[in-house]
Amino acid sequence: MPENKTALIVSAHAADFVWRCGGAIALHAEMGYDVTVVCLSFGERGESAKLWKQPGMTMDRVKAARRDEAEKAAVALGVHDLICMDLGDYPMDFTREDRFALVDVMRKVQPRFMMSHSKWDPYNSDHMQTTQIVLECRSTAQAWGHNPGEKVLGAPQLYLFEPHQSEQMEWKPDTFLDITPVWDKKRAAIECMQGQEHLWDFYTRVAQNRANHFKRNSGGQSGGRDCRYAEGFQSIFPRTVDEL
Repeated sequence: MPENKTALIVSAHAADFVWRCGGAIALHAEMGYDVTVVCLSFGERGESAKLWKQPGMTMDRVKAARRDEAEKAAVALGVHDLICMDLGDYPMDFTREDRFALVDVMRKVQPRFMMSHSKWDPYNSDHMQTTQIVLECRSTAQAWGHNPGEKVLGAPQLYLFEPHQSEQMEWKPDTFLDITPVWDKKRAAIECMQGQEHLWDFYTRVAQNRANHFKRNSGGQSGGRDCRYAEGFQSIFPRTVDEL
């Protein structure tokens, strides 16, 4: 029996995976991938302003609302497994046990590729701390001496998805993915994130802008492939290919 195709998305907050790689998730789910999403926090402190403006709001109610949004968005995108670690945010703290828990997920999923945040984000330290942790955990998951006897992780590519202000983040995309066939799924997932409604149209425009880049880099006006919505990613590791 062929090995399952899998992917792993590590999202700092409950909505990040929707804005930044929801199209990639939906597209690969349709291609038969089991896509696991790990939300390290619900973004309850720093990314839930709309909810906190409601009278009588509490931390538990905010977390519950954000979990509900993330679960609905995951269903819309076809996520295989949504894991909410509830590590807190603004700031996010990682213990040794938290790191090992993420290593366990990596080894269990055995992803063909992973996705997380840009390496630099002066506006949101949770984002860049997340990617640093992902890189550390990837190394640990590859170590034969960590929990000997378990299947170690191979060498999955880590793609960095687009940050909110890419020009400030030292983020340079080298991969564009056409998500036009699954745009309706991504937009449905976006609209699940009621706590951040102000970002709905922003990330629609981002996808439209990246579609222009996809077309330009697939041949432009000399036969380039048409594309209405796309996502951009920056790869961390060299890629080994048989043809370009």
